[in-house]
Amino acid sequence: MKKPQFKNLQGYFRDANKWFSATPERSLEEAYNAALTIKSIEDQHFNSQKISAETAHYSESVMQYFEGELTKYLNIARLNLSAFKISRSVLATTKLGQPKEFSIASSDSFQYSTNIVLREKASITLEKLTFIDGVLAKYTSEVPVTYPPSSPSLLVAYSQSEQPFKSGLLVKNNPAPYSVGDSVEMSETISDKTSFLPRSILRTVEKLKKDLDPKAEEEVVKNFRKSKNKTVVSLRFIVLLVLIPLLTQQLSKTFFVGPAVDHFREGSSAEIFINEDLEKEAFEDLARFEEQLKFKMLIGAAPQLSAEEVEERVKHKAEEIAEEYRSESNSALKNIFADLISAAVFATVVFNSKRDIAILKSFLDEIIYGLSDSAKAFIIILLTDIFVGFHSPHGWEVILEGISRHLGLPESRDLNFLFIATFPVILDTIFKYWIFRYLSRISPSAVATYRNMNE
Repeated sequence: MKKPQFKNLQGYFRDANKWFSATPERSLEEAYNAALTIKSIEDQHFNSQKISAETAHYSESVMQYFEGELTKYLNIARLNLSAFKISRSVLATTKLGQPKEFSIASSDSFQYSTNIVLREKASITLEKLTFIDGVLAKYTSEVPVTYPPSSPSLLVAYSQSEQPFKSGLLVKNNPAPYSVGDSVEMSETISDKTSFLPRSILRTVEKLKKDLDPKAEEEVVKNFRKSKNKTVVSLRFIVLLVLIPLLTQQLSKTFFVGPAVDHFREGSSAEIFINEDLEKEAFEDLARFEEQLKFKMLIGAAPQLSAEEVEERVKHKAEEIAEEYRSESNSALKNIFADLISAAVFATVVFNSKRDIAILKSFLDEIIYGLSDSAKAFIIILLTDIFVGFHSPHGWEVILEGISRHLGLPESRDLNFLFIATFPVILDTIFKYWIFRYLSRISPSAVATYRNMNE
């Protein structure tokens, strides 16, 4: 009766042994992911430099958030590196006295392939250790750190990790590589990082030191001028992005495209209607005029007319309607060519304004990060309700009808319904993915506020 319990104990010991055997690889992977996250924050918000107030211009609350994230992921990386070193040393010690088991059926080709897999695994471990050490060295010494170029073997390892980071920073040709049995030494321990005083008091003391610094006023003026120039350049660029396409569209339509279209479509030989919708509207207008004329004659609101006079008035009205819809058809053709020219000019301006785009992106980032969490959540809810909310299909119908009218295209109800059934869904998916992938890491409190307000 005790054999099943003995087997259960054996199973527990076997599972524990497997878990402990996988500890080095698991700890290294967690440390590597933490280093990737730190490098991702550096690339996205600090121009690939050290996470510090000196390398980027952010508000105090934003810098506190980045410093908190940095401390968290540095602690994760260092603790997991310690676990990696200890577990590997323990495993290496326990396996020294164990005899090696060989399979009689094993062949040379199998051993060769096994050696290749082990060498590739050791190479990936080496590269991960090199990368983690390079990231941590930025925050433990003043020596500038350079990251090696990419390694094909680590592209596979990176594809399995869901970190927003470029694999081109991982390298194989390190000038002074670690040996496989070595481990990364930590030049700063967790106790060195932790202070006896609360961080808020230290930040207050640091702020007082900056305020009492003789160069503090110059630094404030410098930052103000920098912010002012950034604001002026960004607002000017936004105005140019709006005005240049509009002016180009109107000027080209008035002076170039308009006369050309009028020249090719002048005379009575040109078609009056460019689509069936315009023709249907014209017939409805003519029928409505004729019915109004007869109605007024019947109630005595208009003098009695003979059949020839009624026909003459209807004919005159038909000529007016034909001229009106011919002009509308010409305007639709003019809009098509003018819009193409305006789009080409807009693309040229964007292509030739990379510096202004970078400044505008930085300006918008500062505005967004400067908002409170409730304001961010309010803007997200407002945009989602407008474009992908319950009442959004009516707005999309108005937009599609206006575009088709502007370009002279026949309105297709089936196409409109298909667009409304697919595009808002895709847009909603993009919103949710952005919130989950990006905003939840940049501003977790804003995501929590958004969820509470949305409920």
